[in-house]
Amino acid sequence: MPKSARVPLQLDTFLPYRLSVLSNTVSTAIAGAYHERFGLSIPEWRVLCVLAMTPDLSAAEVAHRTAMDKVAVSRATTSLLKMRRIERRIAKSDRRRSVLRLSKAGEAVYAEVAPFALAYERDLLQPLDERERDSLDRLLRILLGRATEMGPATRA
Repeated sequence: MPKSARVPLQLDTFLPYRLSVLSNTVSTAIAGAYHERFGLSIPEWRVLCVLAMTPDLSAAEVAHRTAMDKVAVSRATTSLLKMRRIERRIAKSDRRRSVLRLSKAGEAVYAEVAPFALAYERDLLQPLDERERDSLDRLLRILLGRATEMGPATRA
């Protein structure tokens, strides 16, 4: 066995693992509240939020903006359509393309959920001072850009 293969991987210090644990912990904590208070799953909330900021996107565009897979976006979209929180229309610029937007009911839900989500974020970031928050934001942007640039891991 090559010497490099014997190097142990310490999960508790491995950045991808730590980011995943943080993401899962935060998502799980807020997911229960989204579901209990608003009847929304995390993918449904993400779709609502993207459409609130940028209406008239296709499902593929929503998937791209949220970094969710197309199946998750499709399920969330189907559910939101059934709940009448979003509407599907034919794009004016291209009659072959359908686009999504919030319905009046979706706008009302978004108006309630957004302040709740922002309060959760505020509470989560409370231990950090302004400089640390700015640094965290900058570091996350850098890491996201680098991960996007690198693409899928291919080295063994």
